Amino acid sequence: MSEIHVEVEKLDSNKVSVHPHAALFKRPTGWRRYYYHPITQVSMLGFVCFLGPGIFIALTGLGGGGQVNSKVQANASAILYATFAFFGLFSGSINNVLGPRWTLILGTLGYSLYIASFLVINIHPDASAFVIAAGAILGICAALLWTAQGSLMMAYPTEAQKGTFISIFWTIFNLGGVMGSAVAFGTSFNLGNGTYVGFLILTLVGVFLPLLMANPNKVIRTDGTHVNQVSYPSWKTEVSRLYVALKTDPWIIFLFPMFFASNYCFTWEYNNYNGAIFTIRARALNSLMSYTSQVFGSIFLGYFILDQKRVRRRVRALYGWSLVFFVVFASHVWAYFYQKTYTRAEAMKDAYKIDIIDGTYVAHVWVMIVHGLLDSMLQTYAYWLIGAMSNDPAKLASLQSAGAAGAWSADAAGIPYMNIFLSTWCLMVGSMIFAAPMVYLRVTDHTDVEDETVSTPTPGVE
Repeated sequence: MSEIHVEVEKLDSNKVSVHPHAALFKRPTGWRRYYYHPITQVSMLGFVCFLGPGIFIALTGLGGGGQVNSKVQANASAILYATFAFFGLFSGSINNVLGPRWTLILGTLGYSLYIASFLVINIHPDASAFVIAAGAILGICAALLWTAQGSLMMAYPTEAQKGTFISIFWTIFNLGGVMGSAVAFGTSFNLGNGTYVGFLILTLVGVFLPLLMANPNKVIRTDGTHVNQVSYPSWKTEVSRLYVALKTDPWIIFLFPMFFASNYCFTWEYNNYNGAIFTIRARALNSLMSYTSQVFGSIFLGYFILDQKRVRRRVRALYGWSLVFFVVFASHVWAYFYQKTYTRAEAMKDAYKIDIIDGTYVAHVWVMIVHGLLDSMLQTYAYWLIGAMSNDPAKLASLQSAGAAGAWSADAAGIPYMNIFLSTWCLMVGSMIFAAPMVYLRVTDHTDVEDETVSTPTPGVE
């Protein structure tokens, strides 16, 4: 590819500041033009997560992993997210050495093992220790997968395309949950080993899919600039940078609650609501509706709000914050009136569960639909916000995982449903309020290229 040296000036507030004498490259022609296109690669990345984390969230969405006793799954999830949060400190260094494609492969293997553990416990009910061990291993693998995902997710789009690319990824990713939930619903009239075997096969396909992805070094952005791969610092450097950042800019701590809350909410939704008061087939249909709504929520916020070219980015950030805050508050006010009708003790003793043929089902499933919209909008906004303030997506993972670990631990310990619900509601509302000053003061109309941590890829690792 021929290289042309040009000087790029900042023409308007929506364009990225490119360093003078930045190199622009001619895009490939023929079939390579489509294969090496950033949208193609982000779509393939979405399908990797479709077949790994997407199937995982479909299983989680069944409440208790589709089991009658949800305590084993809650314990496994707690240790999963705890190990994720810890090993997230080291996964960046592994990604630097192996490259994102091999890191993705290692990461997806953990999802296959985790799905297999539920097949085992479905056959041997006393194999709970295996499920918990698989959860711990998945925590390590998930840290690898999402680190590699983050390094590619923010590398491929131009400045003006970040919201669109994020929505493309999250749409495909959530379709994994949609498909998995559809499969689970189709088999939930006689939920058995076949469901878990089907999930296991899908995750194994996802293990090999990264081999078909292009070497990121060969991908040219749509504006002609070369993809800059994110190079993660070592864990010591990361801790040191966090200390320096907090010391020099303590206001950044106001963003922590929002990232912490973004995965905290799943425990109440899937175990304490969906898993507590519905039959197995109703849980499966609820999950299908929830993940379908997540697809639309991600597209709506990412494409129609956050990437509107006619509006300055700071204004878009405030629009996005206002919309997410409204949905957070409205969805939890609504859910409160359902949560106060049952307790953990009553749900465990009561043999009656809401089924899809019951007259009260439609009203109850709307809670899952609205919370699905909220989940995808909050995740999309969090990723977009981190991209609007810098190009380092690694800042999210540990806080998100710590939040999830805390919530699943509370559920495994038998904390009352209402307590978990109220903590989720207060945390999400409070986190948005805390984030508001940072959104207003720190989101600029462009992200400088110097904000990216760029590395020269090591030959041979891809």
